[in-house]
Amino acid sequence: MRRRARQSVSPRRRGTVLIVTMWVLAVLTGAVLVLAGAMRIEAACSANHAAKQQAAAIEAGAIQYVLANLDGLNGQVPTEANMLCEGVPVGLGAFWIIRPNHEDSTEQGYGVVDEASKLNVNYATEDMLSVLVGMTPEIAAAILDWRDLDGTLTVGGAESEYYLLLPEPYDCKNGPLETVEELLLIKDVTTELLLGEDTNRNGWLDDNENDADETDPPDNQDGTLDAGIYDLVTVYSSEENASADGSQRIDINRARTSQLTSLLRRSVSQERLEDIVNRARLGRPFENILDFYFRTGMTLEEFSPIADRITTNRDRTLRGMINVNTAPKEVLLCLPELDEADASALVSGRSADNADRSSIAWVAEAISQEKAVAIGSYLTARSYQFSADIVSVAGNGRAFRRCRIVVDARSSPPQVIYRQDLTPLGWPLDPQLLADLRSGVYLSDLLESTYQETR
Repeated sequence: MRRRARQSVSPRRRGTVLIVTMWVLAVLTGAVLVLAGAMRIEAACSANHAAKQQAAAIEAGAIQYVLANLDGLNGQVPTEANMLCEGVPVGLGAFWIIRPNHEDSTEQGYGVVDEASKLNVNYATEDMLSVLVGMTPEIAAAILDWRDLDGTLTVGGAESEYYLLLPEPYDCKNGPLETVEELLLIKDVTTELLLGEDTNRNGWLDDNENDADETDPPDNQDGTLDAGIYDLVTVYSSEENASADGSQRIDINRARTSQLTSLLRRSVSQERLEDIVNRARLGRPFENILDFYFRTGMTLEEFSPIADRITTNRDRTLRGMINVNTAPKEVLLCLPELDEADASALVSGRSADNADRSSIAWVAEAISQEKAVAIGSYLTARSYQFSADIVSVAGNGRAFRRCRIVVDARSSPPQVIYRQDLTPLGWPLDPQLLADLRSGVYLSDLLESTYQETR
């Protein structure tokens, strides 16, 4: 039997097999790399999505935290001692409640803001509006025309005839403003007037807000934040015309002599009672309760216990009152007839160790009689609406959220009456904090070091 000759593979064929094999390996390697890249991207997207959901959950928890802390305060403003607002841990993340620092714009402030510490643009007079930083008499008049219920033109103001001639026309509202941002619809109100250099609305001086025209926004590079009027005005402040315990106040201009006697007996000695009652009865009408104090000849010790129980205003709800215990100097200067020295005296008076801030009685001794009476009708010692600028961040720094809420605490539980997403404005705190989180530093370590620095 003849043995079949072995067939040999030619070198050319061997080369072809090698090339095909290398191509297959290259394709497989590429497929693995593409798949690995896709999985890496998918993992990153999943992690980002999880972080986003974590930040949203922290934000929801922060809102409930604010509501719980504002419940049952009866007009009092929470302090830093009983409401932690800086780096509050929630699960693996944390939240901050930021506020403007009117004393030093280079330092971040923390805490909720009582809206009664601001000037209510729906109820402030034209003269009061005109005192705001950057405001002109014409803009103040335009605000009055926007909020009033008629179409009568205020001198220097604007009604629908002006707004209907704009490139994008609209009617003058002729009704109260619903948000502070609505001011931008009013003639000559600009973003610069409203926000100043603080375009991200975080209340402190960022690097880009102190570099002249190198980056937006344009600024004067003076080392201080020119913040506009946004944090000085509100549309929310209101309270019931009742004492702190909810009882009805006595209208001293209409009360019967027996009512006045019963009221004054709480704090006035029997020897002085008849004289003060007669002054109260014969001196009517009184402009406000500080006018009552001065013209009846009461002492501050006699007046303070009843100051919150009397009124000269017949309205059931008082709107736009300014909390003299918390308003910054810029807002106090808007009150009638006050100058820089008077505003400083009020700030000093409320900070005194012996100041009784349960009513506005202490104002009577902080400034002159004439000026105290001039501002007495605009003052309150309580606040029921609060705003909270909440920044929440996931523990790995992959996602954060920021929102601003306004809470009405007149009822229990308090209600959120306004909510705005501020996340698109960017990270409002120290950029290094977010960078450290993304580099793998534990949030607990960062919060611990922060607390050590601020103690």
